[in-house]
Amino acid sequence: MFERAKNSARTFSWKLPKQQSSLAPEYVWSNADQDPVPLEKRTWSGLTFVLYWFSDLVTYSTWANGAAVVALGLSPSDAIWIVFVAAMCNAIPTVMNGAIGSDLHVPFPVAVRASYGYWLSYFCVVSRGILALFWFGVQSAGGATAITQMITAIWPSYAHLHNALPASAGITSKGLISYFLYHVVQTPFLFIRTEKLKYMFFAKTILVPPMALAMVIYLAVAAKDAPDFWNQKSEITGSTRAWLWLSSMTSITGGFSTLAVNIPDFSRFARRKGSQWWQLPFIPIFKIVVSIFGVVGASASKPLYGKTLWSPLDILAQWQGSSGGRAAAFFCAALWCLAQICVNISANSVSFGNDITSLFPKYFNIRRGVIFAMLVGGWAMVPWIILSNAKTFLNFMSAYAVFMAPIAGIMLTDYWFVKKRKIDVPALYDPEGIYGKCNWRALLIMVLVIVPMLPALAHKVTPDSVHIPKALSNLFSINWLYGFAASCVIYYVLNVVFPDKETLIPAVVEGYPDVVEGVTNGNESTDGDSSRAQKGLYSKASVEIKV
Repeated sequence: MFERAKNSARTFSWKLPKQQSSLAPEYVWSNADQDPVPLEKRTWSGLTFVLYWFSDLVTYSTWANGAAVVALGLSPSDAIWIVFVAAMCNAIPTVMNGAIGSDLHVPFPVAVRASYGYWLSYFCVVSRGILALFWFGVQSAGGATAITQMITAIWPSYAHLHNALPASAGITSKGLISYFLYHVVQTPFLFIRTEKLKYMFFAKTILVPPMALAMVIYLAVAAKDAPDFWNQKSEITGSTRAWLWLSSMTSITGGFSTLAVNIPDFSRFARRKGSQWWQLPFIPIFKIVVSIFGVVGASASKPLYGKTLWSPLDILAQWQGSSGGRAAAFFCAALWCLAQICVNISANSVSFGNDITSLFPKYFNIRRGVIFAMLVGGWAMVPWIILSNAKTFLNFMSAYAVFMAPIAGIMLTDYWFVKKRKIDVPALYDPEGIYGKCNWRALLIMVLVIVPMLPALAHKVTPDSVHIPKALSNLFSINWLYGFAASCVIYYVLNVVFPDKETLIPAVVEGYPDVVEGVTNGNESTDGDSSRAQKGLYSKASVEIKV
């Protein structure tokens, strides 16, 4: 027995077995998680995309979007228009970049190589991965609050649990226990494979909306004698109101801008090309409806509870005074907890798993990446600090747009307007392929767009320590629109003036196993060079035979 244990310890290695990639050259370490999705795993229909966004947007965070705007002093009507503009800023690049996945069936870390080059693409992957870790923790903190309300509904004394932690910890003993229990509940769900997630999305679609609607109806009826909150005026006027309006819009856009970049991680499972277009109407619809719920909740909470509550879980805390209220709080909190688990899987853990798999394929696959996200994003980054108040919450989301907007803009422009959707997929897996190691055009744009925003970002996070001119502060208020529009225009102009002709191929070179290129019989290529034809490197001569 001991000898067997010693042999197991001796043979154990963190290094994964080298897998035979269908596309990567022999000298490149890859694994099957990064290959184009095989035909049998392309299970996502247009309806699946709708359910995916339902899972992403019917959450505590989306409710808080509109409510946090009201909490900052803008009017409810301001909040709805802000959410609508932000939703369109999210929806358009998400749908267009989603075409990369549904057309080519490759994940984001591979897809971005077409516009950035093989090695420069790692900057995008690392940037997106870090943000996924932060957002994983933010969503987990929201789920922990739901656990707190569930336990309090059963044992009311839990609300008054003695705190043994110092103030510097940023969390109470009760909060830490709830956070741990949330991870106990969430962890088994993290290992559901992407092609199977649609069943989880469907369950959430059935259970969560009736609960959220019931909360809103109750609050609206209970506050019926209060002044009409839809006619409430903004507490802020003049130019201050205008810039707060734009800043809030950028913050809400930034919170979901990561998905405009990494949507190929999910759209690559599309059954048919074009399925991603279903996202275009439903992203704004879901975002606006749930944000309206938040606005109603925040506006009704002030006359009901004496203060503006921008979180639905804070509202549930007000229901713990009676047995009936505790029962309602328990069931509502349980469903908000389910909502948080779903969005953490669909938006964060899977995406980070793809990112780290592309960076360290010797040591990580998607499953190991999910575990890493749980440990580092869920714990090491102390996400409970981020959710301390409405202003901190919106400032945190603003940071997303600084990095994600130019990446989304360059990917969109490169795929649709520069390369016109004609990509050599096998070349994306080859550091010596036609897309090169570094696209200097993309690098130049990232420097021009991101670097001027860094002082403003530092000021946003630590306003007492970093001081910037008013003009730069105002520019940061529209950093998503600035970054996205500037990167699209400059990248297109650079490619017109200095085209990378080698990458402008006449037709798509497919990369998935059910398409064989340049084959006449057996494994022989029509051009006499079987290895290069099979790798798709002779784009002009390749003949696509779908089998």
